[in-house]
Amino acid sequence: MEARMTSPAMVLPDAYKAIGALNKAIVAADVPESTLELVHLRASQINGCAGCVVFGVEQAKQKGETDDRLHSVAVWRESPLFTEAERAALALAEAATRIADRPDAVTDEIWLEAAKHYDEEALAAILLMIGMTNLFNRLNVPTRQPAVKNW
Repeated sequence: MEARMTSPAMVLPDAYKAIGALNKAIVAADVPESTLELVHLRASQINGCAGCVVFGVEQAKQKGETDDRLHSVAVWRESPLFTEAERAALALAEAATRIADRPDAVTDEIWLEAAKHYDEEALAAILLMIGMTNLFNRLNVPTRQPAVKNW
């Protein structure tokens, strides 16, 4: 696949800087980086963003994530490899990514389970990671950004 254009985030340097600052704030919160990487990967899988899936897998592996867990993200409900906190974050990622699928996309059940494992700052970081991932998915899919390693 050939890209239609350079990623819009790269075309506008101020946008790229702003996204970098947002990412810095997200990873500074008290959420395991592995959880943030899992959230990123799951949202990207849902949205069919090949570039973000490949990037997400590479980032997660660099941070020590295992192949078994990465291969299981798409079927996390059936996998015994994730903690209850990670499951709550993955459920939140799915619901917040699929907001058009049902009227109350993020149900009280999903929210309360996530809030049981994460405080408000951590929930903010997870939600911002979900939002930032969805932003990149929505930039990369229409511009056909290729799935390449080591961006």
